[in-house]
Amino acid sequence: MNNSTAKISLFILIATLISACNVVKKVPDSKYLLTKNEIFINDKKNSQEDVLAQIIQQPNTSILGYKLRLNMYNLAKNNTDSIFRAKYTANPEKYKRKIKWLSKKQVDRLGKSFWYSGWHNFLRKTGEPPVIIDTSKTRRSIKRLKAFYFNQGYFDAKTTFDINYEENKRGNIIYKLTTGEPTFLDSISHEIETPALDSLYLRSRRRSIIKQGQQYKVENFDAERNRITTYFRNHGIYYFQQQSIYFDIDTTSKKSPVKINITNQVARDGDSTTTKPYDIYRISEVNIFTSDSISKNKVKVADSAKYKNFNIYSSDKLRYRPKAIANAVFIYKDSVYSDSKRALTLRSLNNLRIFNYPNIYYVEDTVAKTLKANIYLVSKEKFSFKANADFTHSNIQDFGVSGSTSVSIRNLFRGAEILELGLRGNIGSSKDLANPDNQFFNISEIGADMRLSFPRLFLPFGTEKIVPKTMFPNSLLSVGFAKQRNIGLDKENFTTIINYNWIPNKNTSARFDLVNIQYVKNINTKNYFNVYRSSYNKLNDFAATYNTNPDNVDQFGNLTIEEGGADSFLESALDNQFPLLDPSGSDFRNIKSIKERKDRLTENNLIFASNFSYSKDSKTDFFDKEFYSIRAKIESAGNVLSLAANLSNQPRSDDGTKTVFGLQYSQYIKTEFDYIKHWDLGNYNIFAVRSFFGIAIPYGNSKSIPFSRSYFAGGSNDNRAWQSYSLGPGRSGGLNDFNEANMKIGLNAEFRYRYFGSFYGALFADCGNIWNVLDNETDESKIFSGFASLKDLALGTGIGFRYDFKFFVARLDFGFKTYNPAKPENERWFKELIFSKSVLNIGINYPF
Repeated sequence: MNNSTAKISLFILIATLISACNVVKKVPDSKYLLTKNEIFINDKKNSQEDVLAQIIQQPNTSILGYKLRLNMYNLAKNNTDSIFRAKYTANPEKYKRKIKWLSKKQVDRLGKSFWYSGWHNFLRKTGEPPVIIDTSKTRRSIKRLKAFYFNQGYFDAKTTFDINYEENKRGNIIYKLTTGEPTFLDSISHEIETPALDSLYLRSRRRSIIKQGQQYKVENFDAERNRITTYFRNHGIYYFQQQSIYFDIDTTSKKSPVKINITNQVARDGDSTTTKPYDIYRISEVNIFTSDSISKNKVKVADSAKYKNFNIYSSDKLRYRPKAIANAVFIYKDSVYSDSKRALTLRSLNNLRIFNYPNIYYVEDTVAKTLKANIYLVSKEKFSFKANADFTHSNIQDFGVSGSTSVSIRNLFRGAEILELGLRGNIGSSKDLANPDNQFFNISEIGADMRLSFPRLFLPFGTEKIVPKTMFPNSLLSVGFAKQRNIGLDKENFTTIINYNWIPNKNTSARFDLVNIQYVKNINTKNYFNVYRSSYNKLNDFAATYNTNPDNVDQFGNLTIEEGGADSFLESALDNQFPLLDPSGSDFRNIKSIKERKDRLTENNLIFASNFSYSKDSKTDFFDKEFYSIRAKIESAGNVLSLAANLSNQPRSDDGTKTVFGLQYSQYIKTEFDYIKHWDLGNYNIFAVRSFFGIAIPYGNSKSIPFSRSYFAGGSNDNRAWQSYSLGPGRSGGLNDFNEANMKIGLNAEFRYRYFGSFYGALFADCGNIWNVLDNETDESKIFSGFASLKDLALGTGIGFRYDFKFFVARLDFGFKTYNPAKPENERWFKELIFSKSVLNIGINYPF
């Protein structure tokens, strides 16, 4: 029955698609569907995106040659109300039967239901109407194409077009353009009416964008006009107008001289206009007004102060130390007016986070040709409360709900410092963790944080020469505590951080963690096997075969937990105390896997680290689709504690390690590099790549890397053909529940495209793995031993579906194991490219 239903449904679906595949179904008679545009430049076919963009009419979009949106539109019926009424007009008896169990009003409203009307409205809105060839638009396209090449210096370009009408209401258009010879720039001269501007121009002329010998391009002249305007307005020309700049170019010559003209200022005098030379304006004084309300017309002054030529006024008692405010201002007395200094000041004042709506107004002295800079600052409330909630997703947590609340105390020490006290909590669901009671929410965490920020580098010595205030330096001191519950295995996490942040250049940021202390304590380790029942059941099965110690089991032959039987059996098995257990066999490896998982989830870690991270990207704004980003980080841990242990003559333990305050500390050096590049291919097509390399090398007091600082592979933001923590290390095949190592290579590529509307798709390939290197691992299958180990790079490929909700993107990716290094060599390629072995990844936003 089920098979028949499936076959019938499939038949109906195929029939529906075939019926809609008549792409000219809704093309009127004597009209033609545009199927293709071709552009030939100098008799050579051209498919460049910027050239194609000049054509007004584009064929209907397609996916792999199939015009999905056009066929959806063709499926939609027109005049659904009339069709519904006709249905009952032709059969009044049916109408009478219908209104017996539905009211007349309800029957009439059926015509506007989703089945009769809504479905067809959806198809029309989501679909795409046929593009009908319109010769008027074709002629406009020819003009645009000619103008495009004119702007590139081809002043003698010739254009034509041919429309080929085919059978069955189809047609295509061929556009032809002959460019002719381009025009190049010859000598470049200038004529500037204002002498002061002439001097400024000569000082900046070497940075000109237009140069002799260049091919003429309009974009270069636009950029030069912007450059000159920006330069003048940053060097005192307060009233400079961009329209004062124009260029004289001979478009009849193939080698054209260029003349740059800059006229005087145009000023309005009543109903008429006059011209006069531009003046250079200087700042006569800088006044800073602070108040609790917005008012620039009348400022009540109750308190004032003077600091380094800054006049500071307050409507009440001055809350701030004058230096704290003055350090955020880049407009100085006796300096020339500058647009960039004004923007820098506004940005700096906003970064303080203690003022609302900073504004700067200039008052002109027409006689002295000076400007008085008045800066108006409205103070935020000293205390503020914030609460929020969110849905979360991570590589381990499939779904979570988080909430936080915080209280902020601004201007704590009158130097624009901000103290934040916060509480946070999270509950989540994870299928990767043991869940004996089958609870949906099997992860929870609560925490508290205290953060104190300073709008400067909080150090006992001056740093202005190293990190000037134009880099917006700030410092953060934070202390945090969190308690996490993973089905009863309680974990406490203590953190202390002192870090410094600054912005060396545009789109660049730097961070230095002078102190980054983390102490992870597991306080209920004896309850491990009560909680992680899957590990216990596996261990119990092995004990039934190999255990020879009756003290390890209860009266039913099961390993005891509270009495320590499970732990005793685990230790004895790995010490080779059971004759029947072969140390080279798979059972021994599985028992070892259980032990490693237990150790990783229950070990305490003390990490005292310092690190430096640097990031840079070329993104110009939120909507920029073509950009790159670079992130690099280096971290060193344990050196300060090692020095303290040596100075205090701390003894070594049996395994050769030292402790501080009775706690074993970690010692390692770690570095990471991450590179992302996006190419905008046009028409909503994006090609994105990512490369990652990270390595953490233990030394001194450590033989391995703490679990929280190690690497894992797999998951929705990594290699999507493997689940989180299930790939590697190397070709070992993921023996443990949480596979991690201290070296990682990741390579990702993704082609993103749009189906229709806000629905997008992707084809991706993920390559990478993790390995152990220079630590205490002895399994050769897990160790990176040089270039030969690169054959253990795993490859996953797949397809993704995304929906853009504007404020976030919902993502669904199916990953397939294309090359699996854990398999025998003759079974690694293409053996798992079946849907039943795919990995479903659910994510929020793009993976990179």
